[in-house]
Amino acid sequence: MNHEPLSVSKRVRFVELSAKALRALADGDLAGGSAEAGVALDEYFVCDRARWIFGYRADQLAKDPSAAPWITRAAVSEPDGAVVGDAGFHGPPDEAGMVEVGYTVVPGYRRQGYARAMLRALLVRAAAEPGVRTVRARIGSDNTASLATIAGFGFTRVGEQGNERDGLAIVFEAPADAIRAKWRTASADMASDPVGP
Repeated sequence: MNHEPLSVSKRVRFVELSAKALRALADGDLAGGSAEAGVALDEYFVCDRARWIFGYRADQLAKDPSAAPWITRAAVSEPDGAVVGDAGFHGPPDEAGMVEVGYTVVPGYRRQGYARAMLRALLVRAAAEPGVRTVRARIGSDNTASLATIAGFGFTRVGEQGNERDGLAIVFEAPADAIRAKWRTASADMASDPVGP
C-alpha cells in the first residue's frame, strides 16, 4: 500500500458548529442552525443520520464544553464558500493520546476530492497537538468510497468492530509522529487552523 499523502486539489476550511447550532440541527431547524453557524448549511444537515449525530454532539458539549475545539464542524469549500460536508473528531484526545476522525460529504459534492481535503485538514490538526499519539478511523466494511479515501494517508488496519445498528466496521490507525513527519510543511498551508485553536 502506498503510504505517501495524496495530492489534494480541493481546499476546505471548517466552521464551528456551536452547541446551539448543533441543537437546532438536531431538532431539524436548518435555518436556525445555519444562522448560528454563519453559513448556509445544506439540507443534508437535517437528514435523519445528521440529526442523530448532531444531537449526540450537542449532548457531548453540554457534558464537556472543553470538547468544542475537537468535535463536528461544517466543511466549507475554498474559495467558493459552499458547505460540502461536516468533519471533526469524536472528542478530544483520550488518556492514551488517541483521537478518532469522522467526516461526511454532502451527496452533491461526493467524488470530487472533498473527503480527502477534510481528512488532510483533520490530520494536520491532530499532528499539531503534542498530546496526540494516534489517529483512528472506523469505516464500514462496505463503504468503498471511504476505504479509498484513507488510502495513502498512512493508516494501517488494526481490527474490526461491529454492532447491529452500524454493521461491521474496519478500524484503522496512524501514528501521530508519522503524520507529523509527513506534513511538517502542511501546517503552514493550514495556517488558519481550520479545526480549532
